[in-house]
Amino acid sequence: MARFRYSMQSILDIKLKMETQAKQEFAAARAALDREEEKLERLRQRKREYEGRAAQLLNGELDLRQIEENQTAILTLDHFIADQVTCVDAARRELERMRGRLTEVMQERKTHENLKEKAFQQFLAEENRREGKEVDELTSYVYGQRRNEEGKKVPV
Repeated sequence: MARFRYSMQSILDIKLKMETQAKQEFAAARAALDREEEKLERLRQRKREYEGRAAQLLNGELDLRQIEENQTAILTLDHFIADQVTCVDAARRELERMRGRLTEVMQERKTHENLKEKAFQQFLAEENRREGKEVDELTSYVYGQRRNEEGKKVPV
C-alpha cells in the first residue's frame, strides 16, 4: 500500500504554529487584563478605607488638617481610579482583539485539517480502486490459467 503524503502539510504545520502563538498571545492579554483589574480593585479598596477614615474623622474631635488631607487623598484616588478604568478598558479591547485573532487562526487551521482529511479520503478511495483493479487482474489471470490447463488436458 502506498503511503499518504499531504502536499500542503507545511502550510498546516505553519497554521498550527500560528495557532499556538495566538493562544500564547491571548493568554498574555488575559493575564494583563487580570493585572489591570487587580490594580483597579486595590485602588477601590484603598478609597473605601479612606472613606471609612473620613467617617471616623467626622465623629468626635474634629481635626481639619486630617479631614482635608483625607479628602485630598480621596480625590486623588478618584483620578487614579479613572485612569485605571481606562487601562482596564484598553486591556479588554486588546483581549478581544486577541480573541478575534485566535478565532481566525483556529478557523484557518480547521479548514486546512478538513482539506487534509478530504485528501486522505481521496487517497483511500484511489488505493481501494487500485487494489480492486489488481485483484481483478489477478482473478482474470488465474481464471485464464485454469482454462488453458483444462484445454491442454487430453481426454483418455
